[in-house]
Amino acid sequence: MSTTDVAIVGTGPNGLAAGVVLARAGLRVELHEAAETIGGGLRTASLFDSGVVHDICSAVHPMAAASPFFRAFDLPSRGVELLQPEISYAHPLDGGRAALAYRSLAKTCEHLGADGPGWRRLMGPLLERSEAVVDLVLSGQRSMPRDPAAALLLAGRVAVHGSGLGAARFRGEEAPALLTGVAAHAVGRLPSLASAAVAMLLGHLAHGTGWPLPRGGSGRIAQALAEDITAHGGVLHTGHHVTDLAELQGARAVLLDTSAKGFLALAGGRLPRAYARRLERFRYGPGAAKVDFLVSEPIPWADPEVGRAGTVHLGGTHAEMVRQETANARGVRTGEPFVLVVDPAVVDPGRALPGKRPVWAYAHVPNGDPTDPYDLVRARIERYAPGFGDTVVAHRSVAAAAYEAYNPNYVGGDIGSGAMTLYQSIARPVPRFDPYRTPLPGVFLCSSATPPGPSVHGMSGYLAALSALRHCFGICDLPDLAPDSARLEFR
Repeated sequence: MSTTDVAIVGTGPNGLAAGVVLARAGLRVELHEAAETIGGGLRTASLFDSGVVHDICSAVHPMAAASPFFRAFDLPSRGVELLQPEISYAHPLDGGRAALAYRSLAKTCEHLGADGPGWRRLMGPLLERSEAVVDLVLSGQRSMPRDPAAALLLAGRVAVHGSGLGAARFRGEEAPALLTGVAAHAVGRLPSLASAAVAMLLGHLAHGTGWPLPRGGSGRIAQALAEDITAHGGVLHTGHHVTDLAELQGARAVLLDTSAKGFLALAGGRLPRAYARRLERFRYGPGAAKVDFLVSEPIPWADPEVGRAGTVHLGGTHAEMVRQETANARGVRTGEPFVLVVDPAVVDPGRALPGKRPVWAYAHVPNGDPTDPYDLVRARIERYAPGFGDTVVAHRSVAAAAYEAYNPNYVGGDIGSGAMTLYQSIARPVPRFDPYRTPLPGVFLCSSATPPGPSVHGMSGYLAALSALRHCFGICDLPDLAPDSARLEFR
């Protein structure tokens, strides 16, 4: 039985963010992690060589530079260096062509030729109000927007690009492919209002705060969060699998960085039947199948400029991606899935050794798909980088069905902890004014199964922690999240 103020189950980015907020509020906080290492989607490990580390889940972090929680937490001041590639993301096409999203909006527009002015009209106004746009999308979505102009800008663009009208705004293949590749990060049917919101958010950030990679790997973010928690009296327990809420009943507040399915298992029969039924009906999205490669040299892209990008989207044309992602969402496996590829050493050369270089790749597949993704992913890369297979020294592949065993939050391989439909973007996991507070007294959900949903932004944990502070401890003032040294210097 726990005797602490707050018990948190799960040490993914949201569990850790909640721990930071609650420990800084002066509460006794304990975090429980079933795995032997903390981090959830923020783990980095040596898979093939002790001198080369791979990111096990997430690798690129637009939200670590942009979200309200991380802006306040200030990762760079804590020694986490967010490395910015000159090209945020690239989208190869057949014939040796490629669409490129440079950090510079002007350079991107120049590269897009006749579609450059249209790209500027789409992204420029969002960039001008970027912080307000980010705060709107990453809010709990339960209050009026603080900047109505930003809301109107976003709403108009989402309405157009969430329909079949968006691609028709462009003349060539490059610009529609560039935007649709970002929309595919929603991992669901294309086009949709939810995917268009993702495209507007991530698309404009590519020209703003960027799509950075943490030097040394994603685990550095988890480490910085954990260090802050322990510096404020918090305790982290690894290798401790909590199987029942009864184990934590001595805590005044319990926060769960778990999937809706995981919450049902922990609660047993304690939940009201109506609430439990809604959790049971919560929909999960398509799965992610992962391949980690150890290669002997940089990826031999047909267009060498692609090799300067931090992230590469492999999906072909706009029409091909719409067909693939929509089939995927319906549970139909395709032979040419959408694939994301990251070569971290492009911006972090210390991640590589002579003749040994990590490459990270995800393929979108139907939920629960048991297929080994290695052949599919290798072939997808070779379509745009002939000879890639000859550079592969070693690989490790994880089917979507196996991802849930690695992390129970990834139900059927759904790394977003729930399908990103318009309804579930707002009413996740159930429609409630306070989606973090559950019917069980003192029990809160703080995972990506709550708004604002997936990505490493920490906001679900942050907002759940604020709810717990108000309802369990009567604390309404947000604790200062800045590094202690920065606060001292300010004073």
